[in-house]
Amino acid sequence: MDSQAQPLVSVVTPVYNGEQYLAECVESVLAQTYQNWEYVIVNNCSTDRSLDIARFYARRDARIRICDNPQFLPALQNMNHTFRQISPESKYCKAVHADDWLFPDCITQMVQVAEAYPSVGIVSAYRLEEEQVNLDGLPYPSTAIPGREICRSSLLNDLYVFGSPTSLLVRSDIIRSREAFYTESFSHADTDACYDILKSCDFGFVHQVLTFTRRHNESRTSLTHRFNMRRLARLSILLKYGPVYLSKDEFETRLDHELESHYRFLAQSVFELREKEFWKYHRSELQKLGYPLSIPRLAKTLLVELSDFRQATRSVRRGLASRKNRTTSQGA
Repeated sequence: MDSQAQPLVSVVTPVYNGEQYLAECVESVLAQTYQNWEYVIVNNCSTDRSLDIARFYARRDARIRICDNPQFLPALQNMNHTFRQISPESKYCKAVHADDWLFPDCITQMVQVAEAYPSVGIVSAYRLEEEQVNLDGLPYPSTAIPGREICRSSLLNDLYVFGSPTSLLVRSDIIRSREAFYTESFSHADTDACYDILKSCDFGFVHQVLTFTRRHNESRTSLTHRFNMRRLARLSILLKYGPVYLSKDEFETRLDHELESHYRFLAQSVFELREKEFWKYHRSELQKLGYPLSIPRLAKTLLVELSDFRQATRSVRRGLASRKNRTTSQGA
């Protein structure tokens, strides 16, 4: 794409005490093969060197501007505030968290898909999450998919292609049309926004690894893995959008499956001796969703899991004994 014909892309990074990785994040934006961008770094009252690092880069490149919050904002509120800082001239918006980064061809590839398919409102791609590549599952070349189709597949088949804000390119007019891009009262607001937006537009995908997401102990991503928040995210999204995208029978079948799967997970967590905070989180979230944790159902699932474990153990023992007998027979 000719740089003079490139539509303006607003890249945004909200940062709070992100000095450890912020420079790497900014450098990845500066290294983009795409050139027509502005970069808005929103400092959310950091107490480390984040603001100094942002100012250092702003002095080097006029396309970088800094918004320094006068008071601290909660994460989702700050993300909405960050989206409001994009230029009125921008056609697309690319978020990148302060501890993540973009591969050099990220914006180029995502914009090419969006430009080729005007009906596409959101573009995603494979991502590298630490050492693992994910957001896969779409058959190649699947470049533009109807929004309703991708949402149905995600609800029915556990297709996970939305990722985090770093994973996505969004049309700026969609951001401007929403009073708040994220529903601040919804704990899985980034996924929620995708399902809501795709009611009226299509989904684009690039079959290349274009973004990097970091996991570390202090991050929400790490907490997501520790508590397996994605299970409850799937359940909450299903309850909200299942009636929108699925038939009544599909929704009820899927809901039964998700609840059964969640109780199996909780039963396995009993054997793993999960910490008190884990149980507090799942009890609280299930209560919010209108499906309070059922101790009788958990106990019943525990018995089934224990029985399956015993059967599996017996099968392994029989297999080992049979192998031993064969070895002895062959030796004789």
